[in-house]
Amino acid sequence: MSLLEARGLVVERGGREVARAEHLAVERGELVAILGPNGAGKTSLLLALAMLLPARGELRADGATISDPLAYRRRIGVVFQRPLLLDRSVRENAALGLALRGAPRADRERAASAALERLGIAHLAGRRATRLSGGEAQRVSIARALATAPDVLLLDEPFGGLDAPTHDALVADFGRVLHEAGVATILVTHDRDEALTLADRVAVIIDGRVRQYGPADEVFSRPADEAIAAFVGVENVLPGTIERSTDEMTVVRVGPAAISVTEQPPFGGERVLVLIAPDDVVISRARGSSSERNAFEGRIVRVETIGRRVRLSLDCGFPLVAHVTRQSARELSLREGEPVVASFKATEPHLLPRGRGS
Repeated sequence: MSLLEARGLVVERGGREVARAEHLAVERGELVAILGPNGAGKTSLLLALAMLLPARGELRADGATISDPLAYRRRIGVVFQRPLLLDRSVRENAALGLALRGAPRADRERAASAALERLGIAHLAGRRATRLSGGEAQRVSIARALATAPDVLLLDEPFGGLDAPTHDALVADFGRVLHEAGVATILVTHDRDEALTLADRVAVIIDGRVRQYGPADEVFSRPADEAIAAFVGVENVLPGTIERSTDEMTVVRVGPAAISVTEQPPFGGERVLVLIAPDDVVISRARGSSSERNAFEGRIVRVETIGRRVRLSLDCGFPLVAHVTRQSARELSLREGEPVVASFKATEPHLLPRGRGS
C-alpha cells in the first residue's frame, strides 16, 4: 500500500490536456523525481498531486481514495521554485505553516528551530527574510515545509535559478536531510543529475505524458523509447540488425561492426536500435589496452569541451559519441583526426525495436 498513489490522472487547462500519468506512487522514505524538459507538464502534474489543480482520475493516500482535499493538504508540504517568504524573521517564516494550522507558539518555534538546524541555517533565525541570498531563502522555504512534519513533501524545481556552487551544496544537503527525516518526497526537475543524485524512482514526462516510470538506474540505463533516451543523455542510438542470439548473448550488426549485447532481443523482428550511453564508452590509444568484447578502432571526428567533460564524436565505421574527463583528454592527447579504440561492456547497450521511420 503506497503512501500516495495516482491512477489515471489527467490534468486539463483551458480544455486542453497538459499532463497524464497512468500510474504514479511514492512510498514512505522514498523520493520520486518527475523528470522532463521545460513545458512537458511537470508542474501541472505536481499541482494535481497536491490537489491544488483539478484533475480527473484517482488519488489515494494510504490505500484510501482522498475524499477531503483540505484534510489531505494538511498532510503534505509544498515548496515552489521561487521561495514565498514574508518580510519577517527567518524563524517566523519557518514557523508560518504551523502558525496557520493553529499550533501553540512553543510547539511551532521548537519545530521551526529544529528544521532550520537540519537545513544548516539555524544561525540565520533572527535575520529578516528580505536579507537572504537565493540559496538561503530556498533553505528557509524547505525548512518551513519540513517543520509541519508532512507525510509527503512535494517540490517544484526547488534548486532552479541558483548559481552552481549554491545549487550543488543545497542538493547535497537536501539529500542528507531527506535521508535523516525519512519523509516521502516528489521532486519536479529538468536536471538529470539532480534526479540521479536524489531519486529512488524516476517518472519521465514528455509532451504531457509520463512515458516511463521505474527505478532511477533502470530509467537512465534502459530508456523505454528514443525520446526518453535522448532526454536522459543516451546519445548513441544506432540502427542495427540482429545476426544471432543465444540465452547469453545477442550479436547485432551495426554498419560493418558486430556489437555483442547480453540483453535479449526485443519483440518486433530483427531490426533494432542499439542504445549506448556516452559515459559507458571507454577510450584508449591501442586495441591491446582494452579487453572488452566490444572494441572498435576509430578516428576522432570532433572534440568538444563541455563543462568538466570532453565530448568526442568518433567514426568507428558507425558514428559513436563518448564522454571523457578533461584530465583523460589531456593525458591521452586526444585531437581531431587521430586514431583511437572505443570499447564498452556487452552489459551496457540497451536494445529497442526499430520502426520503419528509425
